[in-house]
Amino acid sequence: MGFIPWPTRSRECLNRDAYSLTVNLRMADPQLVLQTRFGFDKFRPGQREVIDQLLSGRSAAAVFPTGSGKSLCYQLPALILPGLTLVVSPLIALMKDQIDQLKVRGIAADRLDSTLTPDQMREVTGSVRSGALRLLYVAPERFNNERFREMIRSTRISLFAVDEAHCISEWGHNFRPDYLKLARFAKLCRAERTLALTATATPQVLADICRGFSITPDGAIRTGFYRPNLTVLTTPIAAADRVAAVIERLRSRPEGSTVVYVTLQRTAEEVAADLSAAGFPARAYHAGMDNSDRVAIQEWFFDAETAIVVATIAFGMGIDKANIRYVYHFNIPKSLENFSQEIGRGGRDGLPATCELFVCPDDLNSLENFVYGDTPSLESIRSWVAELFSLGNEFDVSLHDLSARHDIRQLVVRTLLAYLELDGYLEEGTPFFSRYQFRPLASSAEILAKFDDERREFLTKVFLQARQAKTWFHIDLDCVAEAVTAPRDRIVRALDYLGELQLLEVKADGLRNRFRCLGAPENIDALAKSLHDRTQQREQKEIARLHQVLSLAAHDGCQVSHLGTHFGDPLPKHCGHCSWCLNNHTPAQLLLRPPAEIDEALWQQALALRREYSDPLVVPRDFTRFLCGVSSPKLSRLRLTSHVLFGALSRVPFIDLLRRAEYQSNRC
Repeated sequence: MGFIPWPTRSRECLNRDAYSLTVNLRMADPQLVLQTRFGFDKFRPGQREVIDQLLSGRSAAAVFPTGSGKSLCYQLPALILPGLTLVVSPLIALMKDQIDQLKVRGIAADRLDSTLTPDQMREVTGSVRSGALRLLYVAPERFNNERFREMIRSTRISLFAVDEAHCISEWGHNFRPDYLKLARFAKLCRAERTLALTATATPQVLADICRGFSITPDGAIRTGFYRPNLTVLTTPIAAADRVAAVIERLRSRPEGSTVVYVTLQRTAEEVAADLSAAGFPARAYHAGMDNSDRVAIQEWFFDAETAIVVATIAFGMGIDKANIRYVYHFNIPKSLENFSQEIGRGGRDGLPATCELFVCPDDLNSLENFVYGDTPSLESIRSWVAELFSLGNEFDVSLHDLSARHDIRQLVVRTLLAYLELDGYLEEGTPFFSRYQFRPLASSAEILAKFDDERREFLTKVFLQARQAKTWFHIDLDCVAEAVTAPRDRIVRALDYLGELQLLEVKADGLRNRFRCLGAPENIDALAKSLHDRTQQREQKEIARLHQVLSLAAHDGCQVSHLGTHFGDPLPKHCGHCSWCLNNHTPAQLLLRPPAEIDEALWQQALALRREYSDPLVVPRDFTRFLCGVSSPKLSRLRLTSHVLFGALSRVPFIDLLRRAEYQSNRC
């Protein structure tokens, strides 16, 4: 008899439960649930249409503006549908905020994420397996965890809800390869219906969402883009004048909760300090801070009426504070999609809110560098492709190691792998952890005494294969599986079960991704060139998105209608409350991008360094990254990001430096 880590229920029992719950489902009234469980008298536009689509057994897509109640579209059905509602979101802040609100209403909801302690993890997984939870929130990366995948496959998923669903589209502003995997996993775990949600989808992106998640065209519900309570202002300004301009706005306008968006973490710290010195209650918020500090700032912002947060784009994602009165963009956002999401956090209570974009051409270099820094060199892609197709028909790799060896950022590695899958070269299997650690919370005799002969013998063999350090025991799963002649999945389930019983504390590391080669390319160089061309095309799209923001600021016409047109929803008439409408139909005159010449002395010093570090700096794009202050795996490993010349020419546009570097290489 195999190791059975938790009780299983018969198919007849599941069918009987499904029948009785289906009867309840037919009797449930969404309007009554809305009133009794959520305290609302009526649905917002689009919500009832989406919910009816789901309750009828069909999948749906909801494209609602930020703050328009997308979350209710899965929270309410979760109380009616028989199984678990699995909510996938990249935003831990959204998970925590929504779960806290649901628990106040007596709704069983929880999350699995990296911030939980082992005891909390055990409690949540136990609630999933017992059927006590109605909603479980996870990040897309959670599906890299084979223990989670095994658990969720044995759970009835009535609704698979995917937030930020635009990430599935290459045409979107935030393509994430993991989202392609989500669409596949929704099918693998037999999710009965899927809900894709986003606030920012152009018509082309919405078509990709529906195609990826198998949603019929009539299942896509889009509500109006227009928010009449938002005043949208665009102000051309010089870099030196921005702090004073923000201070002037804060003093001249009525007090209210305020978010000031910036691009860089150091800018958040500097501007928050400037505002604080001017007497305003301002704090910085960015991803480089400790999680406890970020949580404290979020809670402070929620509770205060006049708090000011100076933040990178991480702040506000999924945070539902209704009375934000002002949203300032200290720096230019990287796309109209980002801009739309961020201004959408203002005035969710329906009262007037002001959103002002300071348009400073000095921002362009750093924003462009983010884009250019993601594009690997052709040489890096060629060596990466050559390694992959030398690994055999079935192989597993560490994406971290691939990234480091070939000097390609990990997110780009994932994107390239997604391209190879889409083109039919590879098929990804279930990721797995190669190493497990456990710390006994009871003696081995006490643990083994709890099991019958076969299981006790199996666990004894597993324990004998573990290597002991000071406190933790280490297990290489593949080696142990071979030694005890048992599937590695059985070993994982056994360790998890002992963890749930609090007999062991279990940790996993050494994530590896499995692949099967479906067909080797005829020409490695040609494939590498094709992949490189795609990364360059994506680079051009991202640069174009950035310049769409500038076009909005200088648009000779209603700017709100122009923004709506981008999302397939133009206004029938002028809005009356954007800069163009308020300034007598006069377009803004943007400042020119400041000229920046290459300092010849610095250039010569950089060439000397390039000769010294020929491997990481010989390729023109890699050399340009270094001069612009854009890190890469190789630069970080060699500690060149600490060199005095790193970023020494960051005021020069990336493309100008790249052309000079290519010219220099051709001369040599």
